[in-house]
Amino acid sequence: MRSFARLNLKIILHLLGLLLSVNAGFMFLCALVSFIYKDGVVLQLFYAGIVTLAIGGTTMLVTRNHRKEIQKREGYLIVTFGWISMSLAGTLPYLFTGAIPGITNAFFETMSGYTTTGASILSDIESIPEGVLFWRSITHWIGGMGIIVLAIAILPLLGIGGMQLFSAEAPGPGGDKLHPRITDTAKRLWVIYVAYTLIETLLLKLAGMSFFDAINHSLSTLSTGGFSTKNASVAYWNNQPIIQYIIIVFMFLAGTNFVLSYFAFKTKFSKVLKDDEFKWYCFFILSFTVIATLLIYFKADISASTINHPMVWGRFESALRHGMFQVLTVITTTGFVSADYTLWTPFLVVFFFGLMFLGGSAGSTAGGVKIVRHLIMIKNGILEFKRTLHPNAILPVRYNNKAVEQPIVYNILGFFILYMLSFIMGVLVFSWLGLDFKTSLGGAASTLGNVGPALGDLGPVNNYGALPSAAKWWASFLMLIGRLELFTVLILLTPFFWRNR
Repeated sequence: MRSFARLNLKIILHLLGLLLSVNAGFMFLCALVSFIYKDGVVLQLFYAGIVTLAIGGTTMLVTRNHRKEIQKREGYLIVTFGWISMSLAGTLPYLFTGAIPGITNAFFETMSGYTTTGASILSDIESIPEGVLFWRSITHWIGGMGIIVLAIAILPLLGIGGMQLFSAEAPGPGGDKLHPRITDTAKRLWVIYVAYTLIETLLLKLAGMSFFDAINHSLSTLSTGGFSTKNASVAYWNNQPIIQYIIIVFMFLAGTNFVLSYFAFKTKFSKVLKDDEFKWYCFFILSFTVIATLLIYFKADISASTINHPMVWGRFESALRHGMFQVLTVITTTGFVSADYTLWTPFLVVFFFGLMFLGGSAGSTAGGVKIVRHLIMIKNGILEFKRTLHPNAILPVRYNNKAVEQPIVYNILGFFILYMLSFIMGVLVFSWLGLDFKTSLGGAASTLGNVGPALGDLGPVNNYGALPSAAKWWASFLMLIGRLELFTVLILLTPFFWRNR
């Protein structure tokens, strides 16, 4: 227990208090939105902000005299309990307004928001007050930016899940680094994140969305979250293809390493084009879109999605748009819905289920395994054949023309094994709690990968509201560990984490 005593608890609590105070600020912003739209829940949202600020501010005040140093153990605790404490506080706007009664449903919706999963228990979204809907989207946006800073600035320092790989993103000296200080790295990424959000909002407004719908969908898109203001999600605008194409573009950007966006803005396009992960990210999206488009065009019934509109080219355009949209929404784990892909063909159902395990780029807001990990595992697998034939040869795995250290390769292999074990355990627990096999399979893959829509009773046109309470808590746990790269949370459950150093 001496290890626990050596923890710098004051700085852990101080930073948790800071996160809660920031949370409170966004609740006050939602109260302002509620006042503008006169939806009748201004005071409730304001009270939620007051309670959160009181807890966060008091915690910061009590722990103001803390040692300004964070070791690895403190880092794990801050990241994990930061997400949990924000999710607990995030339930207050739902509970105070009565939009989501019950702590189980409110916590599920909030955890889904902060982890940018987009799974919802709400069946009638359009009846929810505007201030609450805005809070729902804000949880996405906060979580999305948080995960970028986490992946680029924090996890490499903790050695989580092979994150040391991303030398171009990790803070520190060197020509390929974004900036040597974490705070400056975060600032630059915030600017890009905010800029993308504002640009998409403007474009969606010009394309025909109301301003409220535009800002909410921008918050959800850039965070790869998937919460919508409409019951039908983005399918509500199937008769306005330009809106869906705009969202497609920004889903692509959100699933790309945000550091590459920084390089692009600095006109360092060679760094973008030479990045291995970006090249394969583009290749996967293009090839999977072609497959989905052809199968939808020749095999699926999309007559209901083909609207008589000046911009519509006909059946092929509809197949291309829905194919590209669904490929991107699953790969980037955004979870928006333009059509029910479970009704297309059995192959496409399995196809999109498989894409849930791909994930977007490292350093993006997307969830999942991440493309770079798949690349390293595939390259290492190919090299194993060569090593069998040439056991004395030195054959390192190369990424971006640089040799990858063997411990990082082992770390990535360990991550993938742990990810698949977590998926299998997720399926087993869901099945034990009464879900059928198809629903259990889809629910585990979707929540662990932070995708949102799943299979069976949790398909694109359904929601998670009918799940038993225990299943909702289990899903919340899967969303948390999937969002925080597994090791960050699961290491806290190991006895050696708490042993003497």
